[in-house]
Amino acid sequence: MQKSYIKDRHLSLIPSPCYVIEEQLLRRNLGLIKHVADAAGVEIILAFKAFALWKTFPIFREYITHSTASSLYEARLAYEEFGSKAHTFSPAYTEEEFAQIARCSSHLSFNSLSQYERFHNFDLECERPSYGIRINPEYSEIETELYNPCAPGSRFGVMASELPDNLPADIDGFHCHCHCESSAESLQRTLVHIEEKFGKWLPEIKWLNLGGGHLMTRKDYNTQLLIDTLTGLRRRYPNLEIILEPGSAFAWQTGPLVSKVVDVVENKGIRTAILNVSFTCHMPDCLEMPYHPEVRGAKTIEDANPADDFVYRLGGNSCLSGDFMGYWQFDHALHIGETIIFEDMIHYTTVKTNMFNGISHPSIAMLRADGSIEMLRRYSYEDYRDRMD
Repeated sequence: MQKSYIKDRHLSLIPSPCYVIEEQLLRRNLGLIKHVADAAGVEIILAFKAFALWKTFPIFREYITHSTASSLYEARLAYEEFGSKAHTFSPAYTEEEFAQIARCSSHLSFNSLSQYERFHNFDLECERPSYGIRINPEYSEIETELYNPCAPGSRFGVMASELPDNLPADIDGFHCHCHCESSAESLQRTLVHIEEKFGKWLPEIKWLNLGGGHLMTRKDYNTQLLIDTLTGLRRRYPNLEIILEPGSAFAWQTGPLVSKVVDVVENKGIRTAILNVSFTCHMPDCLEMPYHPEVRGAKTIEDANPADDFVYRLGGNSCLSGDFMGYWQFDHALHIGETIIFEDMIHYTTVKTNMFNGISHPSIAMLRADGSIEMLRRYSYEDYRDRMD
């Protein structure tokens, strides 16, 4: 785990619960991503589906120039807050929103040929975006079915067998997304399948978007292989602008979720520390993926004996029976009011949180590089109420 810059003196200034973005860690990731983009001669853009905290965009704009959107609201966020038009993909555009999305987009990919036929001649009052088609290479190394866009029967993308021999004249690019927290080796293998199935069209188009899931800021990621792989792809197809749109890589290990113990209960020898946060509300990927988050100062136990000293499940404060995970072993007995820090809780959290049960949303703060704490957002009852009217 990347070293955190949050000290005890900061915790006294941070409300609980609270997501805390650490500027130094964010800049570390952004610097690495910019290095890869420059060295490989490609463009790497931010996927809002993983991270969309717009008050941090001034920092991002020092390193990258574009972002990717999957909906009208994300496209507007790109255009109005990030300051540039989005690279947009949606599984299905609607007549009510298409013109607005196009106004906010520089690149726009269609999920199906029927969507293309329906919208490519749509009457627009703005300059037409560069149109693309999402392709399905029928290959993915993603093991969790929930996240696999190339699973049999997938609703995503056009297979090579469905494409006409000659692409429509207004199709400029291909969009392909089939990775999730994947390695450079995985991309290398995936490109073999993309080129095998879609190689005859690649010399005809202008850009190839290789989607997200390239976790280049992970400690064990082979960034040089990524650079070499992308450089080789550009050498084979010098006509192509290559685009990557990771989300997790930007916010990977850039800050924790700070919470507190509000009760400790025991049932048949299993101790559960109930917290003022919720897995289902505030850390949904932990249950969906699933994965066992790291807790500061505790050891993750896969096959625990609940009776061992200081072993606890951690439980959320919602009414969902399964709103818990376990086990962790601490070096002391937990007590009410104690701080529990979940590491690496910035990507795919704030964009997916909900207010089930009316549970308060954690505040959002930034630990600035100078050591100061900036509160980006505090939530109130009115935020819940106004979602329900």
